[in-house]
Amino acid sequence: MEHDRIEVILQAWRAAWGKGDIDAFEKILAPGYVRHTRSGVKTIDDLRQEINDSRTAFPDLDTQILQTVEQGDTLAIRWTSFGSHTGTFMNVPPTQKDVKVTGASFCRFDDGLLAEEWVVWDPRELLAAMKIWAVGDDE
Repeated sequence: MEHDRIEVILQAWRAAWGKGDIDAFEKILAPGYVRHTRSGVKTIDDLRQEINDSRTAFPDLDTQILQTVEQGDTLAIRWTSFGSHTGTFMNVPPTQKDVKVTGASFCRFDDGLLAEEWVVWDPRELLAAMKIWAVGDDE
């Protein structure tokens, strides 16, 4: 994978997650794109909803790319996201807390387009940042 191609991918990533410009991200997705998460396999429509939900709950969301590693047709991206929890997310009402979550995405490309993605992050890190220690506990 060329360095310029990696930069295009990262710019699209930042546009989608950081600014809500989902169209920029969709331009780099292969037909039939799938996203593997802890809750199952997701489609582009699911991704669009996830980005919208995240941007609504954390309107100042900023995702920083910490590291990229490529091997063959796969690009690993280690990231950290920061934001203020001002909208409902994962059924948790706004806490007004600043949050930080770190994760990784493993992206497989086909003909230069993102065909498949595996996303790993721990939602407990997010809940702890929101000071949610148990379901139904927002104190």
